[in-house]
Amino acid sequence: MGIIDSPQNIQNPLLEWFRINGRYWIPWKLKKDGSIPQLGESISPYEIWIAEVMLQQTQLKVVIPYWKKWMNAFPTLTSLSEADLENVLLLWQGLGYYSRANRIHQSSRVLLEFLGKNSDQDPSSWPKEIDLWMSLPGIGRSTAGSIISSAFDLPAPILDGNVKRIFSRLLANKRHSTKDEKKLWEFSSLLISTVRPRDFNQALMDLGATICTPQKPNCSCCPLKNCCVAYRKYDPDDFPEKKMNKIKPIQEIGIGLVFNDKGELLIDKRLESSSMGGMWEFPGGKKTSDESIEKTIERELKEELGIVVKVGEKLLSFEHSYTHKKLYFTVHICEWISGEPKPLASQKLLWVYPDKLLDFPFPAANTKIISELHKHCFIGNNKP
Repeated sequence: MGIIDSPQNIQNPLLEWFRINGRYWIPWKLKKDGSIPQLGESISPYEIWIAEVMLQQTQLKVVIPYWKKWMNAFPTLTSLSEADLENVLLLWQGLGYYSRANRIHQSSRVLLEFLGKNSDQDPSSWPKEIDLWMSLPGIGRSTAGSIISSAFDLPAPILDGNVKRIFSRLLANKRHSTKDEKKLWEFSSLLISTVRPRDFNQALMDLGATICTPQKPNCSCCPLKNCCVAYRKYDPDDFPEKKMNKIKPIQEIGIGLVFNDKGELLIDKRLESSSMGGMWEFPGGKKTSDESIEKTIERELKEELGIVVKVGEKLLSFEHSYTHKKLYFTVHICEWISGEPKPLASQKLLWVYPDKLLDFPFPAANTKIISELHKHCFIGNNKP
């Protein structure tokens, strides 16, 4: 590895940089009284675990207010394990990737069984082994390493997106293959400080977030520039190699808002096994190429609920992007003609007054519908 033959060549300048520039204020990295943990001191893994899962696919500034609300609602592992999944999902609403909330809820019960009901407040009773953390749903090697190093100050390597980018530049490694991933893990294992592992891993994450950024890294302020092959020989902005953005396919979705005589609206709860399982939604589905959106809504409500509806006025249409696809929603208010609604493709159905919809966890796209619906029903003084 040439100029990186000695781990100290990276550890020492990075830890010194962290001493002055580190993000010591991150709330889950502090003790209960808000002070910074001492060398080798354990802190609660519960708060760190929740934050680490929230941080998967989500930025720190977005996560912090959600994490604070979570800790107010579920301050302990026991309180989380005893909560209804619907309350967990409601608190998660807006963070996206809702399977993470499901997995946290599942894991809380597994962890409580491992710890015992009266031991979850004692950090020493929590697992310190990578394999045990990785056996929990949704916990990969890097998340497990971050929890262990942060909570117990133990030398567990990490390789999140920020750290991959730093190492790719240090080694001038462009590719994304399995072989390269293995190489970066070996590098992380070699570098992890056995003296200050908690600080070292946090320093890596802080460096990636503030200096060694995806675009236009601030190399002149980087404590590792003298060790960085990409900086010395190439352009760090070229590492790692940028993946080509695929054009996201657009799928049209028809949504039917069905009201009864009392002015209540029909909503259904997604199957646990489906994407965003346990969330509530408005009935509807994908448009086929040979039908109008009105026909889509009629067909989908017949298939999903067993009812016949007359599609009325359009409430709104909008585009919503997910990681790998775009959906174009068209939402119509529908008149219920016949048939008793049944959950033929969902867990459960409910009739709900529009002003109570915010009491239920909905995916982000549905919140746009709720907002427009409230304007329609209340601001415009229209009765459906």
